[in-house]
Amino acid sequence: MQEKTVDMDTIVSLSKRRGFVFPGSEIYGGFGSFWDYGPLGVEMKRNVKDAWWRAVVHRRDDVVGLDAAIIMHPAVWKASGHVDGFIEALVECKVCHQRFRQDQLEGGTCPSCQGLLTEPRWFNTMFRTFVGPIQDDASVAYLRPETAQGIFANFRNVQIATRRKLPFGIAQIGKAFRNEITPGNFLFRQREFEQMEIEYFVRPGTDDEWHQRWIRDRFEWYVSHGVKRENLRLRPHESDELAHYAKGCADIEYRFPFGWAEIEGIANRTDFDLRRHSTASGQDLTMFDEQSGEHILPYVIEPSAGVDRAFLVFLIDAYDEEPDKEGTRVVLRLHPRIAPIQVAVLPLSRNAKLVPTAREVWGQLREHFVTSYDDAQSIGRRYRRQDEVGTPLCVTVDFQTVEEDRAVTIRDRDTMDQVRVPIAELVPALRERLFD
Repeated sequence: MQEKTVDMDTIVSLSKRRGFVFPGSEIYGGFGSFWDYGPLGVEMKRNVKDAWWRAVVHRRDDVVGLDAAIIMHPAVWKASGHVDGFIEALVECKVCHQRFRQDQLEGGTCPSCQGLLTEPRWFNTMFRTFVGPIQDDASVAYLRPETAQGIFANFRNVQIATRRKLPFGIAQIGKAFRNEITPGNFLFRQREFEQMEIEYFVRPGTDDEWHQRWIRDRFEWYVSHGVKRENLRLRPHESDELAHYAKGCADIEYRFPFGWAEIEGIANRTDFDLRRHSTASGQDLTMFDEQSGEHILPYVIEPSAGVDRAFLVFLIDAYDEEPDKEGTRVVLRLHPRIAPIQVAVLPLSRNAKLVPTAREVWGQLREHFVTSYDDAQSIGRRYRRQDEVGTPLCVTVDFQTVEEDRAVTIRDRDTMDQVRVPIAELVPALRERLFD
């Protein structure tokens, strides 16, 4: 298998230079693994979320959506086990004073300077805040470390409101926050991130089958949106690494420049969460199952993906370099549904004859696609700019367009093939090339 040649520094540099991702608070020197999405990044990130939502909600008849509050009643996190169990062991180097998670170290010395380490200290990785004007123990709340608990807390509301029968799922996309000791690798591990999660409720006894079905579906979603199959793998968890709530779990891993790492986990959570919340709240969270004629607590299959990690995967996997007559051509071979710009309109030059027609074409296409207009510098440089940000198709307006045939040239990013199309037929021609 061919090893990836792109490194993380190249991806970070491209991301900043082309407006995908900027360091957070950069004018003040940055701020500890917080990142801001730029003009192209915010479009691409929305596309990642839209593609996921389309696949797991809009194209299914058994999943509905939810958007729960980021700050929830602190009793939620007590019941779920996060207050008592969401802890990590911190060690600090006595020489360079860097801090590390103990479970990520090999050996008993500092990986940076080989200095001696302190004894481990335990701390909860949830961010604490206060609700109300007085900061005391009674007003303590938390920024959620995951979106799943908002779904469990609303399980009864959603089931009654939608009259759903088993099996059915609830999907949510939202921010989560973890006070990581050692964030890093660009977007891979952050303290503020975004999750795409589904809690899929099933009858006990059918959970193993549904677990396998969701594993297959989620793996193929990445492939169907352009990620190379050879750069993905499934890794089932061993029994000694399963979370306390899980009967089984499999990770979808990607071959990053820094090694294989998780981008999505699909877990069988059994009835752990609903049972804990039912006991803690005193609310009956069972539902009547017509098939068995009994009230049951459903089991839960949870596909949980990171928006930022998926974004990073699509960016890395699409990156390509190839020689051309000007040196090296950098191309992001992004899937059209992921690419931040779908179509770029490029007049051959800023000639007064060309610009009005080019802007007319641009105005038509904006009703149907995410577009860009660029008339700065030579046409060759503009093609290269669009290739570098992943634009699948460019539409060129030239003198033949305005003087002879009212047709334009469609240029393909990946093949660089060019075809002439009448302006009147442009929208269906582009749609066919992008989505068929």
